[in-house]
Amino acid sequence: MSMPNLRPPEFLIPLLAAVLTGCTVGPAFKAPELIAPADWNSWHGGAAQLAAGPQDPAVPAESWWQSFNDPTLTRLVDQAARANQDLRSAALRFDQSRVQRLTVTAQRGPQVNASASATRDKDSENGAETRLFSALAPPGEEGPLLKTVGSPYSLYQAGFDASWELDLWGRVRRSVEAADADVDAAAATLAEVRLTMEAEVARNYFELRGAQQQLRLTRTQIATGGQALGLAQAQAHWGLVNELAVTQQEALLAVQRARLPQLQAQEAQACNQITLLLDRHPGDLNQELADNGLVLGLETVPDLKLGLPGDLARRRPDIRRAEAVLRNAVAGIGIAQADLYPKITLGATFGLQSTDTGQFAEWSSTQWTVGPSLSIPVFDQGRRRAIVKLRGLQQQEAAVDYQQTVLKAWHEIDDDLSAYQAERQRGALLAVQTRSAALAFKLAQARYGSGLTDYLTELDARRVLLQAEQDQADSGAQLFIHLVAIHKALGGSSQPPGR
Repeated sequence: MSMPNLRPPEFLIPLLAAVLTGCTVGPAFKAPELIAPADWNSWHGGAAQLAAGPQDPAVPAESWWQSFNDPTLTRLVDQAARANQDLRSAALRFDQSRVQRLTVTAQRGPQVNASASATRDKDSENGAETRLFSALAPPGEEGPLLKTVGSPYSLYQAGFDASWELDLWGRVRRSVEAADADVDAAAATLAEVRLTMEAEVARNYFELRGAQQQLRLTRTQIATGGQALGLAQAQAHWGLVNELAVTQQEALLAVQRARLPQLQAQEAQACNQITLLLDRHPGDLNQELADNGLVLGLETVPDLKLGLPGDLARRRPDIRRAEAVLRNAVAGIGIAQADLYPKITLGATFGLQSTDTGQFAEWSSTQWTVGPSLSIPVFDQGRRRAIVKLRGLQQQEAAVDYQQTVLKAWHEIDDDLSAYQAERQRGALLAVQTRSAALAFKLAQARYGSGLTDYLTELDARRVLLQAEQDQADSGAQLFIHLVAIHKALGGSSQPPGR
């Protein structure tokens, strides 16, 4: 069977030329410039003593929690990365955005659908379709003709249809840009959720170790206070001290014992927060999180590496997400403007239709159509132009949100750096205070032993030493927690997943 020589219709030539020369309406996106200081001290509010100081320009490691050199913390973060439910949800949303992009990019090419059917049909002899036969048939012959028309028959059909919307004004191109921006926004959200999860694990871990350090110190103080109380009671029995000294020593010991339940509750709460982040039941990590004797303080805190201020936009997920939202809004303007112009769609259908299976594959059973269709917006009560204006306002809002996000980022970093520097200075002063209080307590003990002072002087010195030790331990834990906050504020050097 020979196929006829089909020439492409002449009207396709100007349409193809229009495709090649088609323009893209709407503004092109230009990434906003992130203005950054030359160093971390240039933009600092408050006392100059709390500025970051000279910093190593080296870029922090992506796995920033490993800088603490704590194998337990590293294992916890790794486990949370595999089990955290919030992270799983964000990953699913990211995958959804990638699939959604595929549905948008599919609009670039032609859409082809195939169909086939085999039916048994019967037309009505008295229907509207048979009126023509009644009008054209010779008088007296309408009945046999209508009987033939109304007799059942089999109908076999197969074919396909194709359509392709010419992207003359860039509507599809802008839609792909918007879909790409959605993917980048979802990737930034995933990175932000991951960074938050990592920071929460580290923060709760150091809160746990801080509570355990306080518990060790408090138990030691209780043991020492119990010995002091026994000595005071023995001295009171022999008349060496009065009952006031015994009563005050009992009160001081009671204060120390009262701290135990509160610290134990803090330990349990921090432990449960970690198990929740790891999607575990309460108590599952009791053995792994048991007190390991870790001491948090100035001597054990790792060095702080801030990197370069200009890298902030790349490192902070919220800034990347705000930029992606802005890019999506800019593309939305182009999509709305493209709807103001005519749409041209190329269409073609080809099929076979026959009531006889033996003739189904014959060329005489073919039917086809080819040609463009034109859709011109004429009047819609101003709806399309209102959408263009709406998209413009949304773009302005996204631009404002981006600037606000960047500004908040700089304030957050400066706040966390100031808190960290203040805690370092506080810790150094508390260390001096603790050493002085310990020396004062020894001198008070010696003077009391020599009979130069009464027991209340030694008791006051003990009280000052206990408070200094507790404050220093609290400052050490807070120092590590502030350092975690800085890593989070810097973006943790987190990178978005690939598209």
